[in-house]
Amino acid sequence: MPNIEINQRLVNPVKDWMLSHNETIAVAESVSSGLLQLLLSSADQAMDFYQGGITAYNLGQKSRHLLVDPIHALSCSCVSAKVSAEMALNVCRLFTSNWGIGITGYASPVPESGNKLFAYYAIARNGEIIVSKKIDADKDEPAKIQLLYVENVLKELAAHLLSR
Repeated sequence: MPNIEINQRLVNPVKDWMLSHNETIAVAESVSSGLLQLLLSSADQAMDFYQGGITAYNLGQKSRHLLVDPIHALSCSCVSAKVSAEMALNVCRLFTSNWGIGITGYASPVPESGNKLFAYYAIARNGEIIVSKKIDADKDEPAKIQLLYVENVLKELAAHLLSR
């Protein structure tokens, strides 16, 4: 479980930027299972910038709620740059937000991933993908890997916002 220090260090720059620019954010998660939602929703003034999130853990839910292309998603077990981009773009629509994050991947080794641990994430703003990246992870406890993914995403988002 992330502690409050992690929350403040990673989320406050995002919160401050969103509030100062009067913009909002929503998240669509799979591999991180709501961890981004937890961190963003626990920030001070979260109601003023955080629209909400969805954890869509399988193809059916990703396709139904986030309009992920089911044929492509089936071909890659729902883990690809394209899937994360579709998640990010469509969570903006779903929650009426300026910004969206989509993340999907593997936090524990499975045959579908070649027993490798990685995640794809995308950050969208106003209908356009701004960032699309892959994170590789070493074997560890799934919760630690999920936290690693979330920390990477929030650092990337904060760096991007602060460079604007």
